[in-house]
Amino acid sequence: MTGFKEENSYRNILKRLSAFGGVQIFNIVIGLLRGKFVAMFLGPSGMGISSLYASSTAPMQQIAGLGVNLAVVRDISASKETPSALRRSVTVALRLILLTSLLGALICGVAAPLWSEMSFGDRSHTSSYLFLSIFVALSVGGAGFLALLQGLGEVKRLSKASLVGGATGLLFGVPLYYFFGDGGIVPAMIILSLSTFLFYYISFRQSSSMKEAPSAPPLSFKEGLPLMRHLISTGFILLGGTLAGQIVSYAINMFIRAEGSLGDVGLYQGANSITNQYVGLIVSALALDYFPRLSACALDREKMREVVNRQIEIVLSVATPLIILLIITAPIVIELLLTDSFLVITPLMRWMGVGMLIQLLAFPLGYIYLARDDRKAYLWLECIWANVCWLGCSVLFYYLFGLIGLGISLTVRGVIDLAINYIFCLRRYGFSCSGEVMRLVTLNILLAGAVFFTSFYSGVVPTVASLLLLLASLGLSFTHLKRKLKVNES
Repeated sequence: MTGFKEENSYRNILKRLSAFGGVQIFNIVIGLLRGKFVAMFLGPSGMGISSLYASSTAPMQQIAGLGVNLAVVRDISASKETPSALRRSVTVALRLILLTSLLGALICGVAAPLWSEMSFGDRSHTSSYLFLSIFVALSVGGAGFLALLQGLGEVKRLSKASLVGGATGLLFGVPLYYFFGDGGIVPAMIILSLSTFLFYYISFRQSSSMKEAPSAPPLSFKEGLPLMRHLISTGFILLGGTLAGQIVSYAINMFIRAEGSLGDVGLYQGANSITNQYVGLIVSALALDYFPRLSACALDREKMREVVNRQIEIVLSVATPLIILLIITAPIVIELLLTDSFLVITPLMRWMGVGMLIQLLAFPLGYIYLARDDRKAYLWLECIWANVCWLGCSVLFYYLFGLIGLGISLTVRGVIDLAINYIFCLRRYGFSCSGEVMRLVTLNILLAGAVFFTSFYSGVVPTVASLLLLLASLGLSFTHLKRKLKVNES
């Protein structure tokens, strides 16, 4: 029990969150720098080629990965306390990493002429896609070893590997753009994937969890087949959910274009890209740490309740001030990241900010299905219902209110998702929020709501009121976390 408390203490959670958050920010900066160098050395045409390579290989990686990475994280996390089970899970996971990496190379290499025709309209880039099969294989393999590190809870090693791998890839890739022009794009992509793969692999080999686990007799392919089937079947459901989300996103864009205009599609995507990157940074950092901890105690109702309640507190304390800041500074952020012509999306972004805050409250609940390996619940609630609700709300509110309706739809969908997930988790798993968490949720929603309504008025008084509410939110988050840290240490 002591180990559980230490692993899930507020101090440890915040330490890991800051580490993962720093990694996410660093990766974003690396991506921006890479784009800057591509633009400098290759120009618009080179940037277009680079973008087509990246966008066409992304679905190959997703399909080849079979969606097993989250399943691997869950299985490794759940078996950490039993050395023999951990060795068995790791052995099967390593075989899956090899299998999915080879599958990625096969998908890219065999269909290279087809990928070239689909992306560029001819077969002149066939040889490039043949070489990109190496990139796809290394990317899938790297993602597999990242999942292993995540499941083992190797926060420092994972963070360090991400930082060093990304920086190394950039350092060796940029000279290729300078000396070889467009011909350096594919080699630079391969070097980036190779560097991240190597650092994840080395970090896994040096993992203290693996060094301390006693050696076990070799596991034959036949003996590991049931677990492999289980991981793949779970992975297919996760992959299905991701693909369903991409299809719905495409359908929404097509509806906006048909019912409105291409301009509306561009404005919606502009608001979407900012809010998704903004909140996605928080979600990615939280998910890297939260899911392994939840998986390790998912079958113990009391421990699970403690972990989920604590996660909701952390989410609110971190996200609410940032969402309020986004609502206040929306016009500045739009001018900074887009152009003046996108200022019309300011109200849309503010609605999206409120919707994202509510969605973040549902985020810790959605992972319960995966942690408990409740595939039916995940399939029906996360894959089917969530996407049907997203499509239905987006179509309805865009039809009624135009562009701003897409922001309203996100808020309405968030409320519906939160209510359904909470009721389901309460009845199926006995999960409920503590009274303290409910009070914290109420206070944060009221603060965010007050800033949101104030943002529709211009002038000195509304601006000062918004800033005071931001300070109140920061004060609430700071005092709550400080008090929890003191209680946790006593």
